[in-house]
Amino acid sequence: MAISLTLESTAYTLDQLTARPEAQIALAGRSNVGKSSLVNALAGRKKLAKVSSTPGKTRSVNFYMVEPLGFYLVDLPGYGYARASHSEREKWARLLEKYLVECSSLKALALLLDCRLPPQQLDLNLAAFAQRNRLLLVPILTKVDKCNQKERAFRQKEWQDIVGICPVLTSSSSRFGIENLWRSLAEAAGVEAPIIKAL
Repeated sequence: MAISLTLESTAYTLDQLTARPEAQIALAGRSNVGKSSLVNALAGRKKLAKVSSTPGKTRSVNFYMVEPLGFYLVDLPGYGYARASHSEREKWARLLEKYLVECSSLKALALLLDCRLPPQQLDLNLAAFAQRNRLLLVPILTKVDKCNQKERAFRQKEWQDIVGICPVLTSSSSRFGIENLWRSLAEAAGVEAPIIKAL
Protein backbone atom coordinates (compact mmCIF):
# COMPACT_ATOMS: atom_id res chain seq x y z
CA MET A 1 0.00 0.00 0.00
CA ALA A 2 1.47 3.34 -1.09
CA ILE A 3 0.84 6.25 1.26
CA SER A 4 0.94 9.94 0.42
CA LEU A 5 0.78 13.07 2.54
CA THR A 6 -0.87 16.28 1.37
CA LEU A 7 -0.80 19.57 3.25
CA GLU A 8 -4.50 20.31 3.25
CA SER A 9 -4.83 23.30 5.57
CA THR A 10 -3.25 25.45 8.25
CA ALA A 11 -5.08 26.25 11.47
CA TYR A 12 -4.70 29.06 14.00
CA THR A 13 -7.85 28.80 16.15
CA LEU A 14 -9.53 26.11 18.26
CA ASP A 15 -12.53 25.98 15.91
CA GLN A 16 -10.22 25.29 12.98
CA LEU A 17 -8.44 22.59 14.98
CA THR A 18 -11.55 20.69 16.05
CA ALA A 19 -13.85 21.07 13.02
CA ARG A 20 -12.81 17.93 11.12
CA PRO A 21 -14.60 14.62 11.70
CA GLU A 22 -11.75 12.45 10.35
CA ALA A 23 -9.36 10.78 12.78
CA GLN A 24 -6.36 12.88 13.77
CA ILE A 25 -2.95 12.09 15.22
CA ALA A 26 -1.06 15.06 16.63
CA LEU A 27 2.71 15.30 16.15
CA ALA A 28 4.49 17.10 18.97
CA GLY A 29 8.08 17.61 20.03
CA ARG A 30 10.77 20.05 20.98
CA SER A 31 11.68 22.64 18.38
CA ASN A 32 14.91 20.92 17.34
CA VAL A 33 13.74 17.31 17.49
CA GLY A 34 13.47 16.97 13.71
CA LYS A 35 9.69 17.02 13.31
CA SER A 36 9.60 18.59 9.84
CA SER A 37 12.29 16.20 8.63
CA LEU A 38 10.26 13.26 9.92
CA VAL A 39 7.11 14.50 8.15
CA ASN A 40 9.13 14.67 4.94
CA ALA A 41 10.48 11.16 5.53
CA LEU A 42 6.96 9.84 6.12
CA ALA A 43 5.85 11.49 2.90
CA GLY A 44 8.86 10.31 0.94
CA ARG A 45 9.38 13.91 -0.15
CA LYS A 46 12.09 16.41 0.72
CA LYS A 47 10.18 19.68 0.84
CA LEU A 48 6.62 18.96 1.97
CA ALA A 49 7.26 20.33 5.46
CA LYS A 50 9.56 23.33 5.60
CA VAL A 51 12.64 22.68 7.71
CA SER A 52 13.31 26.01 9.38
CA SER A 53 16.79 27.26 10.17
CA THR A 54 15.25 28.98 13.19
CA PRO A 55 13.85 26.37 15.63
CA GLY A 56 10.51 27.31 17.14
CA LYS A 57 9.63 29.77 14.38
CA THR A 58 6.47 27.98 13.26
CA ARG A 59 3.32 29.22 14.97
CA SER A 60 0.62 27.41 13.05
CA VAL A 61 -0.86 23.92 13.03
CA ASN A 62 -0.54 22.05 9.74
CA PHE A 63 -3.03 19.36 8.72
CA TYR A 64 -1.60 16.65 6.47
CA MET A 65 -4.12 14.26 4.94
CA VAL A 66 -2.89 10.67 4.82
CA GLU A 67 -4.11 8.95 1.66
CA PRO A 68 -5.55 6.44 1.08
CA LEU A 69 -5.94 5.79 4.82
CA GLY A 70 -8.13 8.84 5.38
CA PHE A 71 -6.75 10.34 8.59
CA TYR A 72 -4.81 13.49 9.43
CA LEU A 73 -1.34 13.97 10.81
CA VAL A 74 -1.55 17.26 12.69
CA ASP A 75 1.82 18.98 12.99
CA LEU A 76 1.86 21.10 16.15
CA PRO A 77 4.35 23.96 16.71
CA GLY A 78 7.61 22.89 18.33
CA TYR A 79 8.01 23.76 21.98
CA GLY A 80 10.90 24.67 24.25
CA TYR A 81 12.48 27.41 22.14
CA ALA A 82 12.53 30.93 23.51
CA ARG A 83 12.34 33.03 20.32
CA ALA A 84 8.62 33.68 20.79
CA SER A 85 7.50 36.12 23.44
CA HIS A 86 6.28 34.77 26.77
CA SER A 87 2.71 35.92 26.08
CA GLU A 88 2.74 34.28 22.65
CA ARG A 89 4.02 31.00 24.09
CA GLU A 90 1.34 31.13 26.79
CA LYS A 91 -1.38 31.77 24.20
CA TRP A 92 -0.28 28.83 22.07
CA ALA A 93 0.09 26.54 25.09
CA ARG A 94 -3.51 27.25 26.14
CA LEU A 95 -4.81 26.72 22.61
CA LEU A 96 -2.97 23.44 22.10
CA GLU A 97 -3.94 22.16 25.55
CA LYS A 98 -7.61 22.75 24.71
CA TYR A 99 -7.14 21.01 21.37
CA LEU A 100 -5.53 17.94 22.98
CA VAL A 101 -8.33 17.70 25.55
CA GLU A 102 -11.40 18.76 23.58
CA CYS A 103 -10.93 17.46 20.04
CA SER A 104 -13.16 14.39 19.70
CA SER A 105 -11.43 13.34 16.46
CA LEU A 106 -7.99 13.21 18.08
CA LYS A 107 -6.94 9.58 18.47
CA ALA A 108 -3.34 9.83 19.68
CA LEU A 109 -0.39 12.07 20.46
CA ALA A 110 2.79 11.11 18.63
CA LEU A 111 5.57 12.46 20.85
CA LEU A 112 8.93 12.95 19.14
CA LEU A 113 11.98 12.48 21.37
CA ASP A 114 15.65 13.02 20.52
CA CYS A 115 17.44 9.68 20.89
CA ARG A 116 20.68 11.47 21.79
CA LEU A 117 19.26 13.18 24.89
CA PRO A 118 18.14 11.94 28.29
CA PRO A 119 14.45 12.57 29.05
CA GLN A 120 13.80 16.33 29.01
CA GLN A 121 11.37 17.91 31.46
CA LEU A 122 9.12 19.42 28.77
CA ASP A 123 8.81 16.02 27.09
CA LEU A 124 8.05 14.35 30.42
CA ASN A 125 5.41 17.00 31.13
CA LEU A 126 3.65 16.47 27.80
CA ALA A 127 3.75 12.69 28.13
CA ALA A 128 2.25 12.95 31.63
CA PHE A 129 -0.40 15.39 30.37
CA ALA A 130 -1.44 12.96 27.61
CA GLN A 131 -1.66 10.07 30.02
CA ARG A 132 -3.63 12.09 32.60
CA ASN A 133 -6.14 12.92 29.89
CA ARG A 134 -6.25 9.32 28.63
CA LEU A 135 -4.86 10.26 25.25
CA LEU A 136 -3.08 7.41 23.52
CA LEU A 137 0.65 8.10 23.37
CA VAL A 138 2.91 7.04 20.48
CA PRO A 139 6.51 7.76 21.56
CA ILE A 140 8.98 8.16 18.68
CA LEU A 141 12.75 8.35 19.06
CA THR A 142 14.30 10.48 16.31
CA LYS A 143 17.87 10.79 15.01
CA VAL A 144 18.75 7.20 15.91
CA ASP A 145 21.36 7.21 13.13
CA LYS A 146 23.44 9.44 15.42
CA CYS A 147 23.46 6.78 18.19
CA ASN A 148 25.00 3.35 18.31
CA GLN A 149 22.94 0.24 18.93
CA LYS A 150 23.66 0.19 22.66
CA GLU A 151 22.64 3.84 23.06
CA ARG A 152 19.43 3.25 21.10
CA ALA A 153 18.47 0.25 23.23
CA PHE A 154 19.21 2.16 26.45
CA ARG A 155 17.11 5.18 25.44
CA GLN A 156 14.28 3.01 24.18
CA LYS A 157 14.11 1.11 27.48
CA GLU A 158 14.44 4.34 29.46
CA TRP A 159 11.34 5.80 27.81
CA GLN A 160 9.45 2.52 27.94
CA ASP A 161 9.99 2.45 31.70
CA ILE A 162 8.65 6.03 31.96
CA VAL A 163 5.56 5.88 29.72
CA GLY A 164 4.88 2.13 29.59
CA ILE A 165 5.12 2.05 25.79
CA CYS A 166 8.12 1.04 23.68
CA PRO A 167 9.14 3.97 21.44
CA VAL A 168 9.46 3.55 17.69
CA LEU A 169 13.06 4.07 16.53
CA THR A 170 13.40 6.38 13.50
CA SER A 171 15.89 8.28 11.40
CA SER A 172 14.71 10.79 8.81
CA SER A 173 18.03 10.86 6.97
CA SER A 174 18.43 7.08 6.59
CA ARG A 175 14.66 6.33 6.64
CA PHE A 176 15.30 3.76 9.37
CA GLY A 177 12.04 2.73 11.04
CA ILE A 178 9.72 4.75 8.76
CA GLU A 179 7.59 1.78 7.72
CA ASN A 180 7.30 0.65 11.35
CA LEU A 181 6.24 4.16 12.28
CA TRP A 182 3.55 4.20 9.59
CA ARG A 183 2.16 0.95 10.98
CA SER A 184 2.10 2.40 14.51
CA LEU A 185 0.39 5.61 13.34
CA ALA A 186 -2.20 3.72 11.30
CA GLU A 187 -2.97 1.45 14.24
CA ALA A 188 -3.33 4.46 16.54
CA ALA A 189 -5.75 6.05 14.05
CA GLY A 190 -7.82 2.87 14.00
CA VAL A 191 -6.91 2.07 10.40
CA GLU A 192 -5.81 -1.31 9.14
CA ALA A 193 -2.64 -0.91 7.13
CA PRO A 194 -0.93 -4.20 6.26
CA ILE A 195 2.07 -3.38 4.06
CA ILE A 196 2.98 0.31 3.92
CA LYS A 197 5.19 2.15 1.53
CA ALA A 198 5.47 5.93 1.26
CA LEU A 199 5.27 7.45 -2.21
